[in-house]
Amino acid sequence: MGKTLSEKIIGEHAGKKVKAGDIAVVNVDVCLTQDGTGPLAVNQLKKMGLVKSANPQKTVLFIDHAAPSPRKELSNDHNILREFADQTGSCLSDAGEGVCHQIINEKFVKPGDILIGADSHTCTGGALCAFSTGMGSTDVAVGIALGKTWLRVPETFKVICGGEFGSGVSAKDMILYFIGVIGADGATYKALEFTGSAVKNMDMSDRFTVANMAVEAGAKTGLIESDDVTRLFLKAMKREKDFKKINADPDAVYEKEFRINVSELEPMVSLPHTVDNTVKVSETGDIKVHQVHIGTCTNGRLKDLEIAYRLLKGRKVKKGTRLLVTPASKNIYLQAMEKGYIAELVKAGALINPPGCGPCVGVHQGILADGENCLSSQNRNFRGRMGNVEGNIYLASPYTCAASALTGKITDPREFL
Repeated sequence: MGKTLSEKIIGEHAGKKVKAGDIAVVNVDVCLTQDGTGPLAVNQLKKMGLVKSANPQKTVLFIDHAAPSPRKELSNDHNILREFADQTGSCLSDAGEGVCHQIINEKFVKPGDILIGADSHTCTGGALCAFSTGMGSTDVAVGIALGKTWLRVPETFKVICGGEFGSGVSAKDMILYFIGVIGADGATYKALEFTGSAVKNMDMSDRFTVANMAVEAGAKTGLIESDDVTRLFLKAMKREKDFKKINADPDAVYEKEFRINVSELEPMVSLPHTVDNTVKVSETGDIKVHQVHIGTCTNGRLKDLEIAYRLLKGRKVKKGTRLLVTPASKNIYLQAMEKGYIAELVKAGALINPPGCGPCVGVHQGILADGENCLSSQNRNFRGRMGNVEGNIYLASPYTCAASALTGKITDPREFL
């Protein structure tokens, strides 16, 4: 019987053939924590007497969620991570370097790896065909110390995406549409395999967006076969030697199959307060936005900033609306400056945050006032996500976010293209 991507990768790391439903103890290639979860992981290791890292070159401690620190308590947490890195030789990605899910894919993860992270959007690595999944701090702590973890091999849903995206419609609209169809718990502990001509034609930026949001349907991971697009991304990161071709077998067994014709999609938006509360932007009516945020691990890449630049160049953000832009990494920030995107965005009225998680997690930088609406390119919109339970979060693509910043209300971006 053929194997899915998950069965292939997990089986290779378990040293035996596995199928969906099996329990496997696997070697872990890469571990990550961030400043919200990392101190908990380190404290657990101290309690267990396991202050060590089995693979320090591939254990990465990120300071990205509240970076730079807005409070002394968080500053002390940051120092816990810096001290652990010094003690164990683990890698530290300090404030200003950027979001864990961007950097881990730029520098550390390769096709066929198993990546565990103390952050739910670790699944972003599935775009590189690495089995990537978020876990609790204690599980990741043990993975750091011992280099192993256990997994139940997930059943897989195959998502076949065909057609071509229309102008102003993007991979973000596709994944929002899919989550609206399947529901926020529709793929709980399943693996999602995204395939089809529309996925094969996506660049790596769009593939990261799709894999990143797999967890918003409850999935354990979201995977895309590695191909020339993967290889070219790794080459651009000066890691072409890390490329490995991985395909699912033609006779692999899937629990369900879904088909999406992206040619039929329109710009989508998730309404408060769940990601699966999706509608077409054209059906939203007049919804005022007080704040627009373009950034995060979902859509803070160079392509996303370029989209904002194209729509905002020579125009002004609507009076009464704030536009926040947060590059996903320092590398992206530098490229955006070199290309002139940042200067034009600032001229249009944008505020530029340092690379990191910024407003998305509601710790600092862009917390909403009571009753305010924010349209964001992030991945999650539950009540209080951006720091105020009285605020409302709408999710959309960078196209829709940029267009809405110009009008001050949720706007179909095709009006500006």
